[in-house]
Amino acid sequence: MNGIFKGVRPSDYVLAVLMTAAGAFLMYGNIEAISDDLPHAQSSTSWAMLPAFVLVTLPILWRRRNIVAVVVVTAVATIGHVLAFGWNTRCGVVLPLAFALAYAVARFAGAWTNHVIALAGIVVLEVAMLARDASIDKILSGLALALPITGVFYGLGLLVQNRVEKQSAGMAPATERAAV
Repeated sequence: MNGIFKGVRPSDYVLAVLMTAAGAFLMYGNIEAISDDLPHAQSSTSWAMLPAFVLVTLPILWRRRNIVAVVVVTAVATIGHVLAFGWNTRCGVVLPLAFALAYAVARFAGAWTNHVIALAGIVVLEVAMLARDASIDKILSGLALALPITGVFYGLGLLVQNRVEKQSAGMAPATERAAV
């Protein structure tokens, strides 16, 4: 059991718990159909939405181990949720999740091909969610907001990653000299 949690840090648990709790709260709102004044009528109020949405939020726990796989699993789970439950509000959790994933891509993806694949996966995630989000009137207006913010979080992640790499490079010679 320890193997699947290897490399998971406390902040990863906090992020996964926050996203999953927010998702559970949002799905509860969908199930109870709390809002009647949505641009699109909800397709489902099934309780199955809640555990199915955990598959969308929980993978971020493993963002440090394989961010490309996390993005793919999250996008596939979101597409499955949209296909299974149709028009429901998901944007309040999926968009912040996409922003966190974009930051994580910049920090943990490694090779640029991984960056491109993961960022494309995030765009697929956002398009799939916005295509059937009951709270979003038009997909293009949602994307006009989501994509630039995703880019900002990716840029912040790149800044942090560059700083970490510079600090690591600056410390390496001192460590090597101390070993001699």
